[in-house]
Amino acid sequence: MEYLSMLPGPTNVPNRVMRAMLAPMINHRSDDFVELYTDVVAKTQQVFETQNDIVALSASGTGAVEAGVVNLVKKGDKIIMPVNGEFSNRLSQLIEGQGGNVVKLETPPGENATFDQVKEAFDNNKDVKAFYVVHNETSTGTMVNYLDKVSDLTSRNDAFYVVDSVSLLGGAPLPVDKWNIDVCMTGAQKAIAAPPGISPISVSAKAKKYMIENPPSTMYFNLARYFKYYDEEKHTPFTPALPLLYAYREALSIMLEEGLQNVFKRHKVCSDALYSGLSAMGLSPFAKEEDRSISIVALNYLDGLEDKTFRSTLADKFKVLVAGGFGNLKGKVFRVGCMGEVSPYHVMRTISAISATLSMMGYDTDAQAGLKTAQEKLKAL
Repeated sequence: MEYLSMLPGPTNVPNRVMRAMLAPMINHRSDDFVELYTDVVAKTQQVFETQNDIVALSASGTGAVEAGVVNLVKKGDKIIMPVNGEFSNRLSQLIEGQGGNVVKLETPPGENATFDQVKEAFDNNKDVKAFYVVHNETSTGTMVNYLDKVSDLTSRNDAFYVVDSVSLLGGAPLPVDKWNIDVCMTGAQKAIAAPPGISPISVSAKAKKYMIENPPSTMYFNLARYFKYYDEEKHTPFTPALPLLYAYREALSIMLEEGLQNVFKRHKVCSDALYSGLSAMGLSPFAKEEDRSISIVALNYLDGLEDKTFRSTLADKFKVLVAGGFGNLKGKVFRVGCMGEVSPYHVMRTISAISATLSMMGYDTDAQAGLKTAQEKLKAL
């Protein structure tokens, strides 16, 4: 039996996407590449719901996030951003490493800064250069639910609006143009259900102009180079990961064939089923209910339950992979990914396997209640 990856990424990859990587190698300075890459850009625009420029970096999600920082932030720039977990903390460190002055809206893990707190920060900092936000904090299973309102604040003083949606884009609505997002980054290995290694970025005309006029000192992540090569010849400045681009394009095609609204609904229904089913079984979600992520279900460990033993038993005996906690949450929570090709089968198998693992470790759980509750939620599909 193959592993069922219920990790916060990389997620399960459809066979059709894996087979796409078997395409023959091509010259990345050829018409064949132009055909591939222009199709990738067009499909990425559809999934991002944008007409903005697209760069499909051959890099991990962190590479895309770093590019989103080094191309905008200069020494002394004031940046507002919420910080409530490992990845938002990393992003703030990246900004500070560029010399940025970060106005941090810090909240405990499992909770988000409110929109009112963000508004207050803008009211108190008229000279802000940009607002950066981690849409979905992978380490704690929290999601920001007011991104649609932020451009009302950034537009006041023409600040840039930058969204790190590495672990959610494609799994929930994020209409980049409608919400006036200047820079948006994600990773192919999350909700898009492609192998790791391609990380797309969308860049607005305003942000593109700034990046071209104020290039960073870096080379590989200098987005102005990518714009130049694409605008002139539809190429990339450096050798791209060709097999991964083929796979990424196929994953985008699958999403568009299903229809974005159907993809979003499937993610939401499966997420609701996991939360409700695992709760009915006796586990408690870590994040506050109003801040809970759709794609990352973080759960508190039962008293005395040892993290490594639990996850290794789940993997060895039932071939289901889940993730542990980060930093201060290590050993306190485990995280179930709900993204990509997630389906009722994934949900029911995961709940059943978690219940059986807990039973093997001496914990009484109500598996029937968990499965029945999840099944009721899944009827919405």
